[in-house]
This record gives sequence, structure tokens and C-alpha cells, in this order.
Amino acid sequence: MDFGMKIKQRYTAQCYGPDGVLKWSDTFDNLVTTEGLNKYLDATLKTGLAAPAWYVGLVGAKSTGYFLTDTLALHAGWTEGNPYTGNRPAWTPGVVSGGSVDNSVAKASFAITATATVFGCFVCSALSGAAGILLGVGDFGASKGVSSGDTLQVTVTCSLS
Repeated sequence: MDFGMKIKQRYTAQCYGPDGVLKWSDTFDNLVTTEGLNKYLDATLKTGLAAPAWYVGLVGAKSTGYFLTDTLALHAGWTEGNPYTGNRPAWTPGVVSGGSVDNSVAKASFAITATATVFGCFVCSALSGAAGILLGVGDFGASKGVSSGDTLQVTVTCSLS
């Protein structure tokens, strides 16, 4: 018998125009990086120390894609997008239940201040900059446009099965 474990992160992004009307929505699963897998194991089985906080970022351009070896400091296949002011919004988890936890009660919210194309999202341990842990990263089904005045809300569900 195989009793393996699967770690999964699912993102749901919803973009609302300045009028509050939903412009687009997308749901996708992402790649959990080796660095992210190591953090899950370290926090669970070794040190018990999670990052003090997790944050959601946006993928602004993609060339070759995502790799297990990507880190927050080194990810040659994509770049971060920041068509918003301020830092990355916090990922605030709710109740852990049934092998899953999400931030649906306190979605990561981006107040968009520039017209841009976004390709996906990521979760990391840094409020800003590249010094931190890249937990995972992934793509929307297709690139998406955002405009000044939009609000992009992202729910991230992390699950183990």
C-alpha cells in the first residue's frame, strides 16, 4: 500500500472594477517549490517554527515558467509584478480543518494603481524584497488584465492529503 502525502495550494483570484462589479475570476493550483516543501517539513517535523507571517504576491511577467528550484531571490523564469502601491498583502489563515486552511475570511487584497498584465500569484515569507522563502507559485489559466482602480482579491487554500 502507498500512503503518500500530497501538498497542494489552490488560488482563487477575483478582480473587481472601481464600480465593484466582478471583471474576471480564475482558480488554479500551483507548484510548491522545494524550498516550500522543506519549510513544511521543517515547521512540522523538526523545529516547529513557521514563518512569522506569509504574504501573497503577483507574477508580472513569465518567460520560461516555474521550477521546483525557484526561490524568492532566484527565479529566472518569471518576475514579480507590482501594479499596486505598498507591500505584499498578508495571507491570514483561518481555522485548520479537514487537512486544509485558507484565507477566505481575510482575502489578500491588492488596490491596483496601474494598468498591467498579471500572470499568476505566489506565497512567500517576505513583506517585500527577495530575502525570504518562496512557498509556491503558479499561473492563471491565461494572463489577466488589471487597471487602475481595480481591486484584486486572492484566496489561497493550502491542503494536505
